[in-house]
Amino acid sequence: MSTTRVHVDLGPRSYDILVGSDLLANAGGQIGEWLQARLGGSNADAACVITDRNVAPLAAKVLDSLRQHGWKAREITIEPGEPSKRLEVISSAYDQLVDMQADRRTVVIAVGGGVVGDAAGFVAATFARGIPFVQVPTTLLADVDSSVGGKVGINHPKAKNLIGAFHQPLGVLIDTSALETLPDREYRAGLAEVVKYGVILDAEFFDFLEREQAALNERDPAALLHAISHSCRLKADVVEQDEYERTGLRAVLNYGHTFGHAFEALTGYGELLHGEGVSIGMVYASKLAERMGRVDNELTQRQVNLLTALHLPVALPSPANLTIESVLDRMRLDKKTIGGKLRFVLPTRMGHVELVSNVDESLVREVLRDGGLS
Repeated sequence: MSTTRVHVDLGPRSYDILVGSDLLANAGGQIGEWLQARLGGSNADAACVITDRNVAPLAAKVLDSLRQHGWKAREITIEPGEPSKRLEVISSAYDQLVDMQADRRTVVIAVGGGVVGDAAGFVAATFARGIPFVQVPTTLLADVDSSVGGKVGINHPKAKNLIGAFHQPLGVLIDTSALETLPDREYRAGLAEVVKYGVILDAEFFDFLEREQAALNERDPAALLHAISHSCRLKADVVEQDEYERTGLRAVLNYGHTFGHAFEALTGYGELLHGEGVSIGMVYASKLAERMGRVDNELTQRQVNLLTALHLPVALPSPANLTIESVLDRMRLDKKTIGGKLRFVLPTRMGHVELVSNVDESLVREVLRDGGLS
């Protein structure tokens, strides 16, 4: 299978996303090329691989390749799951970087899913006021979402990703063969973000996903290569225009996330996977758009049908554990909220969404009530 290159054009912070099979064997050589292109000098210095035990074999491949290419490499292993995105874990990583005498040519390499990428990226963004890092995502969700765009961060007890920074990587290395052993639930959670790109940016891509749903369910390599690389291209297009999320354009990437993040937090991080929360959140957001007269039910139903075909949830599994007020309180912590007023990313047609301010809270309540909350 061929390798696809997606270029993210951000001037001096530009980088490439490489998507293909069996790319980890040359990780050391590729990362060396990226480091030399960005900073000059030697193409192999010191590296710190941050990973978790769930992907130990993949991290071992990266470490082997680094050492074969002359890198001085160390590994930091964090616990799997959202609880690792907290300051105590980050502080421990700082201690180990100090111990290895890390400097501004030391490359932090995130090998893992979104939690590892977010945490390792935050370490790189804040240690010595910023050191280079590389994303090596190992889950579909991280491939198409968190590894692209430079957003890194950790959780606050009251809100997800509330503490963070923008720190672009040297590059992103997406080895699709890593998905062969990805647990089914995590694989499907990643498909939710893929579907999101079709809804928000590309109606033809949504058509492709509808046609290829069987192939995607079977993890067909060709279908996956296109789905991943095109999702990365769509996200890169947005990031290039709104790197620091100042114009509101980048906010479109958060379709489904205002509802989804609230559901994730209130059910306890890990009860709902991020992609599962987004899947449910997209349906709720589309239903809200219906109530506002922005779209008809057909657009919502197409999303429900595709998400269901990909074996993703489209409704809360245990709504009795949540209340309308608790969800609204969580939504007010959303980064899109301004002055306590909720804002939502809502569709106007397939392939196009907008950031909508001053949404009538009573309509949000109605959507939540229809979903079984009280």
